[in-house]
Amino acid sequence: MNISEEGLSLIKKFEGCPTEGGLAVPYICPAGVLTIGYGHTRTVKEHDKWTMDHASYILREEIEEEYEPYIEKLVTVPLEQHQFDALVAWVFNLGPTNLQESTLLKMLNAGDYHAVPNQMRRWNKANGQVLEGLVRRREAEATMFAGGDWYAV
Repeated sequence: MNISEEGLSLIKKFEGCPTEGGLAVPYICPAGVLTIGYGHTRTVKEHDKWTMDHASYILREEIEEEYEPYIEKLVTVPLEQHQFDALVAWVFNLGPTNLQESTLLKMLNAGDYHAVPNQMRRWNKANGQVLEGLVRRREAEATMFAGGDWYAV
């Protein structure tokens, strides 16, 4: 399964992509990491500049090569597209280790789909502090997982 355009839209909305003169530029994310485009953190240099097309290309490439395979490997129950999208967005932000060791994954793989949205919402901190942006992002992911309209979040 591959992420849908709706799943990509959620990631893009919450990752953001700071620009100067129409080009993506590096920034420090709330976790204190040098970032460019839609959450890209590897090989970023302070003076990098990307076109928006390149930022979108890198996002899709990273998701296809890295994040989708984590979901496919770790989740042992069937997923609908919106559930897969929400999990990819969650793992893109939090990393596969957090999914692998989570109660969320245990409950999901036990078939308790209804418990997943509340488990997603619990992951709303960076550096030990609750961040409003993460509260909103987790709500959007939880709503998407449940099949609801996440755009209203």
